[in-house]
Amino acid sequence: MPRRKFQYSVQVTLTQPAIGGSAPLSWQLDSWLAARGEDLVRWRRQLHEHPELSRHEHATTAFLEGQLRALGLAPKRLPVGVGLVCDIGPESARGRVALRADLDALPVAEATGLDFASRVDGVSHACGHDLHAAILLGVAAFLAAQPDLPIGVRLIFQPAEEVMPGGALDVVAAGGLAGVERIFAVHCDPHLQVGKIGLKEGAITSAADTVHLTLESPGGHTSRPHLTGDLVYALGAVVTGLPGLLSRRADPRTGTVVTFGSAHAGSAPNAIPQTGELKGTARTSDYRMWLHMEPLIAELVRDLLAPLGVRHRLRYQRGVPPVVNDAACTALFAAAAGRLGDDALAETAQSGGGEDFSWYLQEAPGAMARLGVWSGDGPQCDIHQPDFVADERALAVGVRLFAELVWEAAKALGPA
Repeated sequence: MPRRKFQYSVQVTLTQPAIGGSAPLSWQLDSWLAARGEDLVRWRRQLHEHPELSRHEHATTAFLEGQLRALGLAPKRLPVGVGLVCDIGPESARGRVALRADLDALPVAEATGLDFASRVDGVSHACGHDLHAAILLGVAAFLAAQPDLPIGVRLIFQPAEEVMPGGALDVVAAGGLAGVERIFAVHCDPHLQVGKIGLKEGAITSAADTVHLTLESPGGHTSRPHLTGDLVYALGAVVTGLPGLLSRRADPRTGTVVTFGSAHAGSAPNAIPQTGELKGTARTSDYRMWLHMEPLIAELVRDLLAPLGVRHRLRYQRGVPPVVNDAACTALFAAAAGRLGDDALAETAQSGGGEDFSWYLQEAPGAMARLGVWSGDGPQCDIHQPDFVADERALAVGVRLFAELVWEAAKALGPA
């Protein structure tokens, strides 16, 4: 496929009012973006061309580490060998504000035709993590140039968001949230136009667990299913019965659902197989429901299969809880978004997808916002798809948003 040339401008025309006595911040942002905006694009394209899968982000980590050290900062690698934590600004009894970006790519072959498309076969940044990382690097460069930051900031460049267990747990285990009062992140959203910031108080993502069910039967001839355990029928009973029963045991307002994406058994049309398996996901928008999902699903599977003469083994893997945006932190994000323009803030719906940013919120209050990356022209290509394209003007928006957020958080935490 021939590569398409994209020459996005990084400048976004946004009206910024004075910041309660610190109007120079908007001027400094304008000046910094005018001088370093092309660096944002260069960093993003470097990352986009060289994607790395979860827990293998070695070159990505090295690149970011080098850039941070060139800024005079002292990033620290996580003990797992990939990912970075970097502190900027003063130490204070008020603690630090943390900003997080994820680094990993997906096992998805890119089909955008961009002239800076992935150079790694079968791997691409189809979820926008290259933008997240470039934005946070830009924030680091902007903050490092400020002589008097009002509060300490911790930058978290997290590996392995796309797998379970995710890299957020590695960050927490390494003490990455020690001394952090609040934590924030953004995620690309191709359903919002560039310049828009989507916010939602409360749950903004869902819990996501995996279900792996293995069935065993004596097997037999399809003409005599009554003499054996009909394993394929049993698989069908779970596929069709479990979602229905779950809908009668879980409050429908929690958005609790089980969906199977893989079903395998047998090969001959006239032989009942001896083994089969199902793989799927269990999701819910409610944290309390998530705590009870595993025993409930185990009970329902057992009851469905009890009369069918097959044995089963259920492997239930806890994934991530929902991301539940703290009210005060969401308000800070809203205030920062308001600095970008009167119409920058947008409502957003809860996603059924999972995000391991939720693990940080077990340690400190925080919030995640959605960053508009749709150009406003043409189709809205969804994330995790081969044709996902993000408007690079969102890079400047992300840097502005995080910078404004640091100052809003400093005001909220009070005097040093």
